Amino acid sequence: GGDKRNFLKFHPSVAPVKAVVLPLLKNKEALVSVARTLFEQLQLRYNVLWDASGAIGRRYRRADEIGVPFCITIDFETIEDDAGVTIRDRDTTEQIRMPLEDVIPYLSQKIDGY
Repeated sequence: GGDKRNFLKFHPSVAPVKAVVLPLLKNKEALVSVARTLFEQLQLRYNVLWDASGAIGRRYRRADEIGVPFCITIDFETIEDDAGVTIRDRDTTEQIRMPLEDVIPYLSQKIDGY
């Protein structure tokens, strides 16, 4: 319903980069701290990227263009209300909210199938 998107559509199990972690603002230490912790946890299992530069929509587009299946956004609700993170699916552009502790099991199910 908007601009035409160009993106690589790798299945998550074969995508070279599985996810990108996106703190909403790079100059808010609370956001960056939570995002960096999640990024380091994900790095132990998957090849993930960190992107904190530019508008969030542009970051989504950059990730789509290189075939990253999942974008994980850390926003103010994450740190203020402990409401979790937003995970965006590349293929459908749908976004879901989930608690931080559910991110790795969710990605494991989507990427590895278990």
